Amino acid sequence: MVDSVADVALSTVVFSLYDNVKALFKDSQRNSQTGVLRWSLQKKLEAHPSCSASLIQMLVKELDQKRTRASKNHTKGSYTHVIPVLHTLYYAVIQSGVMIPSSVYQTVYECLMKLLTLPSPYSAVALSTLRSIKMEMTTPGSLYQRKVTMEQNLKKEPFTLKEKVFVLADPAVFSAPLEAAVRAHLEASSSFTRDTSTMEKNVVLRVLQVGLGTTCHSARLAQALEAQEHMVEKYFQEVVLAVEKSLKHGAGGRANYLKKLQHIYRDIMTVSKEGTKLDHGSSCSTSMPFPEINFLLWKDEEDLWTLLANFVASSRISASVDDEEDKRDSVRSDDSGIQRDLKDSDFDDTEKSPVKSPAAAFTRRNAFKASMNPSDQMSLLREKINTFHGSSTVITEDTRHHTARVVVLGDDRALGRLARAYCSIRERESKYLILTKKLNLRLYYIPVPDVEPSLSSAQSNHSEPAERNLFLLDSLCYYLRCGTQLVHLPLYSVKMTRSHGDVVEEVFVSHLQADIPEFRHLKEKFSKERSARRKKSTVVFGAFISVTYTKMPLSKREVVKGKAPMTCGVVITSEPAAVTSGEDHLTVRFDSVNPEHNTAIQTQNISFRTMEHLTLSVCLDRDSRRTYNDVQRVEISPCLDPGCNVRSRFSVRQEQEQLFSKYVDKVLSLPINTFTGV
Repeated sequence: MVDSVADVALSTVVFSLYDNVKALFKDSQRNSQTGVLRWSLQKKLEAHPSCSASLIQMLVKELDQKRTRASKNHTKGSYTHVIPVLHTLYYAVIQSGVMIPSSVYQTVYECLMKLLTLPSPYSAVALSTLRSIKMEMTTPGSLYQRKVTMEQNLKKEPFTLKEKVFVLADPAVFSAPLEAAVRAHLEASSSFTRDTSTMEKNVVLRVLQVGLGTTCHSARLAQALEAQEHMVEKYFQEVVLAVEKSLKHGAGGRANYLKKLQHIYRDIMTVSKEGTKLDHGSSCSTSMPFPEINFLLWKDEEDLWTLLANFVASSRISASVDDEEDKRDSVRSDDSGIQRDLKDSDFDDTEKSPVKSPAAAFTRRNAFKASMNPSDQMSLLREKINTFHGSSTVITEDTRHHTARVVVLGDDRALGRLARAYCSIRERESKYLILTKKLNLRLYYIPVPDVEPSLSSAQSNHSEPAERNLFLLDSLCYYLRCGTQLVHLPLYSVKMTRSHGDVVEEVFVSHLQADIPEFRHLKEKFSKERSARRKKSTVVFGAFISVTYTKMPLSKREVVKGKAPMTCGVVITSEPAAVTSGEDHLTVRFDSVNPEHNTAIQTQNISFRTMEHLTLSVCLDRDSRRTYNDVQRVEISPCLDPGCNVRSRFSVRQEQEQLFSKYVDKVLSLPINTFTGV
């Protein structure tokens, strides 16, 4: 009778999941609802881990339907839900707390292989998901083990990767009430248990349960680990070593891996107390533990460098292997003559603000300032090549120990600030490697409009369940774990010459606007008369701006010189290749005092200057804090990556330089992690 009731309850949950999947991927589904529906599906899976296989089969069926429909229609809209389904599939696999049958995995594998014929970026995301599935097929539990080990900083040899998440909010967008509300939501992660022993025990439970299936008695195993608290670290270490060894050997190592898990399981159970009640139906929780979120207002561009430098320095202190490297570095002078200040107080994570003066992390010492050696220069080039080859959900082997995930919240102004900070980091690293050898930097961007959302009202509703307050935190974690496809936003150098002869060099990533203040009133006058046909034309004589640009896309070599008559302003918008499906370029619109004379061009290089002693007011990335007045000449070109300046640093043969030019894009771009890559 009990079994029949359980079966009915399980069937009810499966039907509920089916309805949820259909609603989530319905063609008419609005984007504003997808987040809540996806979160609801995630919570149902956490509460009912035994439904994992059923959910995976539903998602595979959904993918097959989407692929079939896309192959018939060949329209962009027919692929709409392919990537969201793939991400949900990946999340279902990594969250599954029970063994997934091999037949189910084989069906998933065959489905994903068919998706590789789709155009990019759908095939790229399918390939990334396929790699994760193959990894889990070969080594069950490996995705969960590696992800938790990184996110929770359970540093164990040979898997020594560490992670930290920084969320930077632009104070220009975040008011005090909004900041308080978002901080409360995100820092809720710190209220959950972060005991290392508990985390290690959960990893052991999950891997053994997923790998051994019904032969693993979950409840008794959990009780045995509780009774052997002093042995948990040993078992965790054995599980980590087994996972890494299996992944190294590929499919051929699966049998030995499962034997090793059986051996670990027997060891644990052998010393467990006699008479423990068995519970074959139990399973450990499928919820992924939250990573620690460090939230702060981004008041100064230098804050990002300081956060990353302090993270690397504090990690070096905590690792004995790195301490030995510090001793060697103190003898050599390859590290630019900078040593780390090893005072514990400088890296105390319990302080309210993790941002401290850069001097707290680095201090000068008397040392010979050597130029960058070839191996360090090649590290920068490898970094460039790796980012342009993309990323995936599978964590690849890396000699560096740490990953910093930086999430920027704001509008175009915040994106522009991130571009400047990233450019500054690359410039510093091109002279002396401090971060590149030790840090994987992953950048994320969440657009937040400059309006007051209703998020803060959710804090005041105390009648809501506590789980509801985890929605923002869960959504952020979903982005961090599934946003693996890179979008490269090109950066553009801006050289501005002022009337007194001084030169200002800047960069922008999305938008530049320049206008002649003296003619703003004329533009406003014409805009007011726009609705009615003018009885009398206003005539303004003279050419206000002289323009030189490289024409595209027909002939990149054709240089056009001319004048833009009656022009009172220039609006330049960046068009990344990921958006246009072509080349990176700029769309330049010349605003005339008479809108009927507005013109637009496309280019990658442009310069313009005012005439008749007029000056420009230039604003970058819509940020009033980055407005420059009294400008007479503006020169814009793609920003070159300092890390790709090979010849200037060390001798390179001509054929090697040609090879670099062929495979390495020397233009500096901002690599943003996204769900789709577009």
